[in-house]
Amino acid sequence: MRPEKTTIVEDLSARLNASPFLIVTEYTGMNVLEFAELRNRLAGAGAQCKVVKNTFLRKAAVEVGFPDFGGNLSGQNAIVTGESDVCAAAKVLKTFSTEFQRPSVKVGVLDRAILSKEQIQALADLPTKPVLQSQLLGVLKSPLQKLVSVLNEPGASLARLLKAKVEKEGTPEN
Repeated sequence: MRPEKTTIVEDLSARLNASPFLIVTEYTGMNVLEFAELRNRLAGAGAQCKVVKNTFLRKAAVEVGFPDFGGNLSGQNAIVTGESDVCAAAKVLKTFSTEFQRPSVKVGVLDRAILSKEQIQALADLPTKPVLQSQLLGVLKSPLQKLVSVLNEPGASLARLLKAKVEKEGTPEN
């Protein structure tokens, strides 16, 4: 392989290793303005979109130990990678493809496992990361609130009893 091609595959391998996820999309029919808009939206979600040659992607995927993509690498493909949240990138792709009818998601990889188009769609339908974190916090906080209420009740009952007794008998005079 020529040195330029080796460099491209090495750069692509480094990108795949640095990202916890990969989404392969077919961008056939998109014009430059639409592709630029997609890149801007993905950047807002902490992801990047890059056009790749299928042979380079296959070689880089083998180098980093990704499973075989099967027949999903045909046509004009771009990859979406990012630093953290696959759900945010999947949401952007879903919203964008609803608006413009492209790009179409083909396949993905998450934690070195293949994701189907349907699984990526399911990730896009999940709530955002902050919403999931707040829901988890609510689930964890609920038993603690009940425990505090139970522990606080005997003291609160005694205080209410004493207050009622004082109100019934009136205030003692010196």
